[in-house]
Amino acid sequence: MITLQNVTLRRGPHVLLDKVNWTVYPGQRVGVIGSNGTGKTSLFALLRGELEADVGQVDIGKNLQFASVEQETPAYFASALQYVLEGDAALQAVEEKLRLAEESNDGNDIANCHIEMGIIDAYTAPARAAQLLDGLGFNSIEQQKSVAEFSGGWRMRLNLAKALMCRSDMLLLDEPTNHLDLDAVLWLQNWLKLYPGTLLLISHDRDFLDDVVSHIAHLSNQQLKSYTGDYSEFEKQLADSLRLQQAVYEKQQKKIDHLNSFINRFRAKASKASQAQSRIKALERMETVSAVQQDSPFQFEFKEPLDCPHPLASLRDVGIHYGEKIVLSNLNISIAPQDRIGLIGPNGAGKSSFIKCLAGTLEAALGERSVGARLRIGYFAQHQIDHLILDKTPLDHLRELAERHPEKELRGFLGSFGFSSNRVFEAVSNFSGGEKSRLALALIVWQNPNLLLLDEPTNHLDLEMRQALSIALQTYQGAVILVSHDRFLLRTTADTLWLIADGKLEDFTGDLSDYEKWLSGYRKRQKALTQSAPLPAAPIEKPRVATAAQIKKLTDKMDVLQKGLAIVETRLADAAIYEQKNKVELQECLAKQLQLKKELEETEEAWLKAQG
Repeated sequence: MITLQNVTLRRGPHVLLDKVNWTVYPGQRVGVIGSNGTGKTSLFALLRGELEADVGQVDIGKNLQFASVEQETPAYFASALQYVLEGDAALQAVEEKLRLAEESNDGNDIANCHIEMGIIDAYTAPARAAQLLDGLGFNSIEQQKSVAEFSGGWRMRLNLAKALMCRSDMLLLDEPTNHLDLDAVLWLQNWLKLYPGTLLLISHDRDFLDDVVSHIAHLSNQQLKSYTGDYSEFEKQLADSLRLQQAVYEKQQKKIDHLNSFINRFRAKASKASQAQSRIKALERMETVSAVQQDSPFQFEFKEPLDCPHPLASLRDVGIHYGEKIVLSNLNISIAPQDRIGLIGPNGAGKSSFIKCLAGTLEAALGERSVGARLRIGYFAQHQIDHLILDKTPLDHLRELAERHPEKELRGFLGSFGFSSNRVFEAVSNFSGGEKSRLALALIVWQNPNLLLLDEPTNHLDLEMRQALSIALQTYQGAVILVSHDRFLLRTTADTLWLIADGKLEDFTGDLSDYEKWLSGYRKRQKALTQSAPLPAAPIEKPRVATAAQIKKLTDKMDVLQKGLAIVETRLADAAIYEQKNKVELQECLAKQLQLKKELEETEEAWLKAQG
């Protein structure tokens, strides 16, 4: 159990928690929500003991084992699988005891270690780690790659897998769905439902919270208030309390009427029964969401495009390749004004490649891409924030697009995205991931596109900004093609779903619930194909006679490896390396030890073969 008694927490001059009383009971599954900057991540740091309360008392149950996702991943040379296995501290401890027992040739200790490994189910650990990696999108080949070979987003997935591998009583997850696609989100959601411990989850994904949590902790105005139920129940409770205030109620009527007009318009023209009903329900729910978000600082909209050529863009007999690999083939599509398309499909099927081809940033290997004469694309790529210039301000970025517009107009526009007062003059390098994403979206909105290509636009965005984006897209008069792991955004934005799988693009007739069932069946089929595929025949090698020079070369290599291993193991014998401040060096040394041992074994085997 965790108890906060009269806790006040400050970060610099800012008070994040003010005389807060809060209790988390064993087995609870709590969604921690609140606007960016209210202190959710700092609350987690307080629970982990990384911060201390300025006032009050934090009581944490004895011997409570926490697990959380590390925010940094070193350029690790061990495999992804080995990295995730290190999340199991009990396994690492007994393996180290076994290594020492084997070095001292102590038969009794060796036997005890194997008994202990059986008790903690150590022999299934590699399979469990592989299952975690598979669920998060790493295939069997990628699991053997070194951590250093992966990009930052994929390393965060590895950190998530490592946290899930840990034997914990309490799991702290801070925005775990960032950097995940919809497939991985659905897998994680199902995994967390089976987690036996206490869960504290920071998330801005409504559907994810609804499926996983049983309680909500709302952080607002320096207070932490608990609600029983999932996120939808929280929305209803909070909306009801807000509607009791007549001024708030009147303020909401205009927005609710505005949303109802879109619900009615869609209901009148809907042609796909299950998908249409799914979207109507999602839009109707926006009335409640709108009330909850009534204090949101984000109030923006898309201007009506100056021109909407028909079609906006077309692909004829297009094939998309990466090297010799065929990603998609025989693409024949046409994008019309006001098309609202959600792209779904398994991880790695080619959704981002398809959007890049439409955007013109990836050239088709076959076929023809054609666009309307007055096409204006607004393209939000997965790593859009990397295109921002860190030493420039939001105002600098916008001025480059709008040289002749007065500063007052530019500042007013940026203010609708939450960049008000002096924030417009701050360097982007000081901004959080959410603030950078907001700025990137603002720059796209300003350019008044008639075709929006959005590839995971909600990464790092909080609930209020996601809601503002969803409402803005309702009034947008251009075409939208959207890839997102945020199912609420997909439901409230897309009229049509396109499925990309097995190198093809086709209409998907169901809704997102149907897609989850389809995905489950697809995974089973893929697993069956993998298990039934014959192993490739090993190549027949002709026996080779080693020369004296080759034997000498192998002998020298063994000598170098043994000396290198001795240096690493001397450092590992130093107690100081196991201190918290040397954590990164310890990981690097362990990885180097593993690498050197493997190379030494391979070289010794080659030397023995060379001896004939």
